[in-house]
Amino acid sequence: MNIEHLYELYLAHPTITTDSRQCPEGSIFFALKGTNFNGNRFTAKALEAGCAYAVVDAAEYAIATDSRYILVPDVLGTLQQLANYHRRQFKKPVIQITGTNGKTTTKELVATVLSERFNVLYTQGNLNNHIGVPLTLLRLRSDHDIAVIETGANHPGEIAFLTQIVQPDYGLITNVGHAHIEGFGSFEGVKKTKGELYDYLATHQDTRIFVNSSDATLLSMLQERHIELKDKCIAYTKDDSETCQPAITGKVLECNPFVKMCWGNGPMATDEVQTHLIGAYNIDNLLAAACVGCHFGVSETQVCQALSNYVPSLGRSEYKKTAHNELIIDAYNANLTSMHAALENFKRMTAEHKMLILGDMKELGADSEQAHAQILQEALTCHAEAIWLIGSEFAKAAAKMSVSEKQPIRLFDDIQAAKAALLEEQPSGFLVLIKGSNSTRLFEAVEGL
Repeated sequence: MNIEHLYELYLAHPTITTDSRQCPEGSIFFALKGTNFNGNRFTAKALEAGCAYAVVDAAEYAIATDSRYILVPDVLGTLQQLANYHRRQFKKPVIQITGTNGKTTTKELVATVLSERFNVLYTQGNLNNHIGVPLTLLRLRSDHDIAVIETGANHPGEIAFLTQIVQPDYGLITNVGHAHIEGFGSFEGVKKTKGELYDYLATHQDTRIFVNSSDATLLSMLQERHIELKDKCIAYTKDDSETCQPAITGKVLECNPFVKMCWGNGPMATDEVQTHLIGAYNIDNLLAAACVGCHFGVSETQVCQALSNYVPSLGRSEYKKTAHNELIIDAYNANLTSMHAALENFKRMTAEHKMLILGDMKELGADSEQAHAQILQEALTCHAEAIWLIGSEFAKAAAKMSVSEKQPIRLFDDIQAAKAALLEEQPSGFLVLIKGSNSTRLFEAVEGL
């Protein structure tokens, strides 16, 4: 079956599922395979549950006399082709967002701002990979005015691949930092991969780039590709530079604990917004959303309203007050850059008693030992009475410290051990920063605080 024929079936049955346990009536089941599962085995179950068709790539699971089975060379590749074909029928703006840190928060903020005026399709959660991106694009409907697609990567070439599927009209890289070094090989590898979005936009006419002109790394990446700020870019900045006008400018007014900022369209930042976001580093994400919104005609009043009403979730810069403590929950992900920003912000916050619960940063490869040692030294400057470290990488870093330095530090093999200690000791009266890679499951510490 060619993609045009499959697309006709999709138009008649526009709900896609990859889970045989969730099969809306009339949907199309794509039998994806993974390391530990083979979706082909569940095609009969999916059809029985209500799917109109099942796309498979193993002939032994396709009944030749049953037209509901669609046999293709590769189910995942077919899903991606179908998503790209569908996207090319969509003639309204598509914005692609990537970056090392803040891409999910920025995507959420951009979608929130644009929703003040438009019907927006945007990536749900962090479905930003080779499966999530196609599934998001296949949710596009004719009544959508604009699409905001988040793309992530942990190895070279991945952003280029996803960009070819998305084919964005606009692109935004939040920043480039030290993450997934194990997959990228080096920081230069991270830059090159994130810059694959710029590569696409540089070679396609009628595309634009939203850029943080305060970020020297992003500016250098543009220069390397001979992309002129004044011609191709729409800038936002934390300083008063007039490098690329009109630009959104802004600054943090206070952060105690939530960010309050002022911003404006042009060099005069006069609009004040009180947000529900923790961390001064979120100013870049907020300004990005304001910049995108203003470009598409969302009024400054609407932008302020959207940014002030947005409440973060998913363990990203989330503030929670329990019966015993105040928590800053930033436990969805962690790398050297984001950990440094979180600790810098925590250091500035005023509290009588402070506590740090930090989990290992994953996928740092050869840089892991040095990175964990650096973060541990920074943690010791945060005036925390207790520093709890979860994981073997932090344990290695702590082992090389002097006895006096180790005084506020406690080591735990995993979150279960830390939770047991929290439930037994019941710390109270602390401002607690919880930060670590998602796989360390630090979000489970909340129940003990």
